[in-house]
Amino acid sequence: MQSQITQFLNQYLSEILLRSGEHLVLVAIAMTIAISVGIPLGILITRQAKLSQPILNIANAIQTIPSLAIFGFLISVPLIGGIGPTPAIVALTLYALLPLIRNTYIGITNVDPAIREAGKGMGMTDRQLLFQVEIPLAFGVILAGVRVATVISVGIATIAAAIGGGGLGVFIFRGISTVNNQLILAGAIPAAFIALAADFILGWLEKQLTQQREKTVKVNRKFAFALSAFTLLIAGLITFNYWQKPPTIVIGSKNFTEQFILGELLAQQIESHTKLKVDRQFNLGGTFICHEAVKAGKIAGYVEYTGTSFTSILKHKPISNPQAVYEKVKQEYDQKFQLEVMPSLGFNNTFAMLIRGEDAKRWQIQTLSELAKYTPQMQAGFGYEFLEREDGYSGLVKTYGLKFTKPPRQMELGLMYQALKEKKVDLIAGDSTAGLIPVLNLFILEDDKKYFPPYEAVPVFNQEILKKYPKLGEAINQLSGLISTEEMQKMNYQVDNQSRPVAQVVREFIKSKPELS
Repeated sequence: MQSQITQFLNQYLSEILLRSGEHLVLVAIAMTIAISVGIPLGILITRQAKLSQPILNIANAIQTIPSLAIFGFLISVPLIGGIGPTPAIVALTLYALLPLIRNTYIGITNVDPAIREAGKGMGMTDRQLLFQVEIPLAFGVILAGVRVATVISVGIATIAAAIGGGGLGVFIFRGISTVNNQLILAGAIPAAFIALAADFILGWLEKQLTQQREKTVKVNRKFAFALSAFTLLIAGLITFNYWQKPPTIVIGSKNFTEQFILGELLAQQIESHTKLKVDRQFNLGGTFICHEAVKAGKIAGYVEYTGTSFTSILKHKPISNPQAVYEKVKQEYDQKFQLEVMPSLGFNNTFAMLIRGEDAKRWQIQTLSELAKYTPQMQAGFGYEFLEREDGYSGLVKTYGLKFTKPPRQMELGLMYQALKEKKVDLIAGDSTAGLIPVLNLFILEDDKKYFPPYEAVPVFNQEILKKYPKLGEAINQLSGLISTEEMQKMNYQVDNQSRPVAQVVREFIKSKPELS
């Protein structure tokens, strides 16, 4: 056990430190903005009572919106949206506002009226009363709001990885996708430690200030010292995180193992055959996030599947001719989106309708047509995209006459394979190249009516970025036809089952291909 932990730390310690730094920067910047906005708003509504209810109601409403929904909404918002740290910081700032506004308001309004009257009797102006009496006396309560907001932000910041914001959520999402508890803990434990440390430090400071609330001068000095130290910490974190020159281009990927591998393949190929530096923004969520990101130039490119483009993006009815699908996708991506669809990487990752191997033997079935009579007693589990897309659940049910008595469970892609093995569900829509299929003894049912279109893996790149860097297209075209289905499944297996780092697996694959040297 100890040797496994040592080996894991040797592989991932540097990345854990890097992601922890990203996480701290996200939270620190968001909290700085939230404090700058929330505390003045809290002060404002103590002076303008008619504004208190509307502002508090808006802040409360923001808190009720699921965090993933806010992150998703911000992707399409100009200036503050897209992918990367900016929308993540905006979302964290919004979530931090309520405790800051509320505690500032409560702290100031609960100051003893007799003290206010005494201040007014001494000739204090409203401004003097606020800064010399009310804020110092309410500072313990205000700091409690900062404490709560900080802990909330540390937790929510893990979701930033879904839109390329970085942070410790990268490990959590990667661990879910690969069913790897070590990776999940590599993200969860440091995040918990950061939250506990922030809570302890701010709690201690709150206690110190509360105990000495009558000593206004000392309180103000401690406040100034704390603010200065906090500002220096933020400046140091930002400088540390962004010291190096920003990468030239960004390569993205969706949120499952194969996409991490293909994204890393593009990145290593670019770095070894051009002078460009690559920023890896993997785990961006589903198809539509990646598509919008490459259209907007937020990422230079990613790997898509022709059938997904044909049905989900272009909204065509599925067809089975691979060349026709590719040509149509290439043409329409060029005309509608100014995107370049490059030649296939060589393999076709079609949907694989999977059941347990033991069930296939017990029922003696091999095709989806033979499965139909067993579906009333089955619980299906599908990803949200499969449930919504043109070539997904609804068309499959009609084509094969599948009749489920229970509605399908919506699940994360990385969880479906394990859920099938553990009998939480009985049928899933996986990937034909998934490394977990042989490991978990799962059985692929034949698509005997040819319902699914071809899903050839093709790099998709922003044309403006290709024009800016001509050698970029040349490097990517060298990957054409390079990966067989068996090689892709092997790489998926190495990452999913052997817990090997994606970068190492890709590096070894590239070395095995003399044509890339």
